[in-house]
Amino acid sequence: MTDQELQQKVEDALNEIRPFLQSDGGDIALLGIDEGTTVRVQLEGACVGCSVNQMTLKSGVEMTIKKHAPQIESVINVEA
Repeated sequence: MTDQELQQKVEDALNEIRPFLQSDGGDIALLGIDEGTTVRVQLEGACVGCSVNQMTLKSGVEMTIKKHAPQIESVINVEA
């Protein structure tokens, strides 16, 4: 899989979960993919100060991304 194909799969995954984040006043942005295994994202809006954002990141975002791109090992949130 090319880097471009991997990025598209990750974007597809984010688009799948984005409506749930937006319904709570938040959003998520893809910052990059390191070495084809680590996705860097930035939680935005209400998600920034939310006390459950780490749970959202692991159980929602990471799980969805891995469903679309199984080679991804981890998803990390980069604080603004």
